Amino acid sequence: MMSVKKSVDCIGMFCPMPLFMTRKAIDEVESGDIVEILADDPTAKKDIPEWAERNGHKIISVEEVDGVYVIRVKKG
Repeated sequence: MMSVKKSVDCIGMFCPMPLFMTRKAIDEVESGDIVEILADDPTAKKDIPEWAERNGHKIISVEEVDGVYVIRVKKG
């Protein structure tokens, strides 16, 4: 398992904040690094992976744990 370089806590935030915070985090890491996003807004589980793939990043996983979506993105 690859290690997470940066974790972004978006719990309690609603669209579009989780996506904005994800973009900021991706900009702050190197290509190949993994960013983990924690969000409880249901739109995040769809919006973040769609944005990531459109922008050349890879979705490592999308999981739901106790109402929190854990999304891991590898920067392209």
